[in-house]
Amino acid sequence: MVPLLLLIAGSSRAAAGTLTGLLGSPAAWEQQRAAEEPLEHDPPTATVYEAGTQYAGPASAEPPLPMSRHETSPTTVQPASNHRPNACCFCWCCCCSCSWNEDRERAWRASRETKLETIPNCEACSKPTTEEVRGWAQSFDKLMKSPAGRNVFREFLRTEYSEENMLFWLACEELKTECNKHTIDEKARTIYEDYISILSPKEVSLDSRVREVINRKMQEPSSHTFDDAQLQIYTLMHRDSYPRFLNSAIYKSLLQNVSRSSSES
Repeated sequence: MVPLLLLIAGSSRAAAGTLTGLLGSPAAWEQQRAAEEPLEHDPPTATVYEAGTQYAGPASAEPPLPMSRHETSPTTVQPASNHRPNACCFCWCCCCSCSWNEDRERAWRASRETKLETIPNCEACSKPTTEEVRGWAQSFDKLMKSPAGRNVFREFLRTEYSEENMLFWLACEELKTECNKHTIDEKARTIYEDYISILSPKEVSLDSRVREVINRKMQEPSSHTFDDAQLQIYTLMHRDSYPRFLNSAIYKSLLQNVSRSSSES
């Protein structure tokens, strides 16, 4: 009986050893299960390292060196910029800071400073009377026929940045007094360059029909080349600027001063 029990016990131990060899020890099972279970929390970044690397101490608190102006990080999204690139040199609307527009701006400034003006800053005239100043409010024609009235109205137009309308009208009036063909040609081309050309900073507002008429007449300029344009600008000043002039401080102050002077005398 005893030998039989020993034989059975030995067989059991052999079977257990064989099973352990196939499935592994219980401690190995626990390690495998722990490795397979997901971590509830991610480990701190400072404690995770790649295999085969050596920990060299805590990370440096110094910020990284800034990259140069021409270097960009592949993972960095560059913020949108409102500055337009300089590549749109065919843009006609001056929306970029390309060299073409810089040259055009310099030319514009030079033209404002050196452009030939045949009209003096102020026409020679005598001091207007009270009746004359009051008559300017009755009719735009009376205002434009008076040298003093044109001077005051021109001063008002300067405050509205539309003085070129009066300058163009006066230039056309001067052209009508010329009889010499060479002088007419020169003055007509000066008027065109100063007030008709779209490249001029003092270009007046004209419709396409009038511009076509002027372009045809400029092939053989005469003293009446700009009659249609002059009438259109005259109408524009009458309808647009004249009503505001009558309500302006410039006109009211002048009327008050001449009335006071008249009463004192």
